[in-house]
Amino acid sequence: MSLKVSLTEIENEHFLSKRRSGILLHITSLPSPYGIGDLGPSAYRFADFLSQAKQRFWQILPLNPTDPAFGNSPYHSLSAFAANTLLISPELLFEDGLLEKEELNSWVMPLSSRVYFEPVRKMKESILERAWERYKKKGEDSAFEEFSMKNMIWLDDYALFVALKENFRGKQWSEWPKAFLEKEKGEMEKARRELQGRIEKEKFLQYIFWKQWHGLKTYCNQRGIKIIGDIPIYVIYDSVDVWKNAELFKLGEDKKPKFIAGVPPDYFSKKGQLWGTPVYDWEKLRERGYEWWFQRIEHNLRMYDVLRIDHFRGFVAYWEVQAPAVSAVSGKWAEAPALDFFSRMKAKFNFLPFIAEDLGIITQEVIEVMNRFNFPGMKVLLFAFGKDDPHHPYLPHNYGRNSVVYTGTHDNNTVRGWFRSEAQIEEKKRLFRYLGREVSEEEVHWEFIRLAMMSVSNLAIIPMQDVLGLGEEARMNRPSTKTNNWEWRLFQAEVPAFLIQKLSEMINVYGRA
Repeated sequence: MSLKVSLTEIENEHFLSKRRSGILLHITSLPSPYGIGDLGPSAYRFADFLSQAKQRFWQILPLNPTDPAFGNSPYHSLSAFAANTLLISPELLFEDGLLEKEELNSWVMPLSSRVYFEPVRKMKESILERAWERYKKKGEDSAFEEFSMKNMIWLDDYALFVALKENFRGKQWSEWPKAFLEKEKGEMEKARRELQGRIEKEKFLQYIFWKQWHGLKTYCNQRGIKIIGDIPIYVIYDSVDVWKNAELFKLGEDKKPKFIAGVPPDYFSKKGQLWGTPVYDWEKLRERGYEWWFQRIEHNLRMYDVLRIDHFRGFVAYWEVQAPAVSAVSGKWAEAPALDFFSRMKAKFNFLPFIAEDLGIITQEVIEVMNRFNFPGMKVLLFAFGKDDPHHPYLPHNYGRNSVVYTGTHDNNTVRGWFRSEAQIEEKKRLFRYLGREVSEEEVHWEFIRLAMMSVSNLAIIPMQDVLGLGEEARMNRPSTKTNNWEWRLFQAEVPAFLIQKLSEMINVYGRA
């Protein structure tokens, strides 16, 4: 299984050179019999739907491991490289001979429109343990060995980190014995020997994920569908990345964060957002040629066709708050070397298929960096009607071609939910005036989709919840809240035929084929 970066799988031109559209739906939101969306048959059926509806992009959220301690958020992971093994398909494990049919049937969970992460996690751990035990009896596997060799730059440390964390009963790495904080060579080698079984199991799980993911991505690419992945700018403190690369972050002598990341007050939160993640020491990163970041980008270019760079403005200037803190309000802006960083990245990779998440407080400096490297930004229609301003940047007539328009994002309410519960009377009046007529709650999502499709933005991305016209019960995330997020699932296995026809017609009418 080759996992090399291959531009033959994607157009050797700017990915926004033509008018296209796509759907935003995270893997966890797919229907499946096992409590959470996965990389199995439902993912392939969804790819078929995209193809039938003439959609050319499938956007997802980060695929990194999630943690109940962080509300199962895909933006808070213990690794910037590893994948979320909860997304491994039991049905594909059965096809590989790693599960028996009776076992497969015994783990089926009731269909639900939400992910219940705790029972799902326990069930998936049982499934994966059974698959691992059966795999060990098969003997050598050259594909597994090849995967381990090609990914050893991150895989060895990640598997050791997971094994150590379990060995130390889930304590964060700063509370481990000093020898492991200092990563003393002798103790590290001893741990690798003593925990070899657990380490090999974790490598196996990552291999299985990559095998299943590579199959799905190939299936999509063969049908003209590109995958848009998502890269969170920061990693959590209790991650293998910070443990192994502590010098690349602003930590104190006690190896605890001196500063933590967030954003000042904005549309999403009147008090700002305090993410709690350590901020980078950009001088150290520059001294080392941004090696860690370039490894991360290269890794993600193997996984996806296009990368959405979360919180892009943090590469120009980032909001840092002195730790410990309870609010982001007391933070300050600190500069980052965006021009040098992206210039070196451009020289290394040549082709940078990036979407810059440029929401929030955006300065002229951020715009200049985006323009210099031809990075498209995001336009969110739900933000367009808050002010009576014909020059509002999110109104469709003000877009440029090199942009990506969304009806909303994973951090917003659905269009219907916004219209029902959030939109003020004046906002609705502005929307009606812009559309040239009044619309009802039942039809407003299609009017937003039409605005996106007819805009000059070369890429329109529609959350699946808006395609289905769902309300706020289908919202994916509420920023600055810690519970009941990331749980929504697509309940029905098949998308109604009339939706396929309606999307296809819009593609034809607005030239996005």
